[in-house]
Amino acid sequence: MHSDDPVRCTAWVRGKVQEVGFRWWTRARAMEIGLTGYTSNLGDGRVQVVAEGSHQDCERLLALLRGPGTPGAVTGVTEIWSATGDGYDSFAIR
Repeated sequence: MHSDDPVRCTAWVRGKVQEVGFRWWTRARAMEIGLTGYTSNLGDGRVQVVAEGSHQDCERLLALLRGPGTPGAVTGVTEIWSATGDGYDSFAIR
């Protein structure tokens, strides 16, 4: 992929990240950065974040997800990178 091409970053956030406003916080940060995608709770207690935009902007979101200012208590973030799909109109909470 060319560095200017949009990318998709799918991240799984572990820790105490449900019932603490984590998805709302993530949506606000993603929208401030200008990313599209969504965030959703998973049945195993993790939160999934799918973000599309520039590689640099996705990296900014990942840094925030790993940073000290998140709601709850993040113990780890795992991500994979891919080409964008059909795209998203905004950043949603699912």
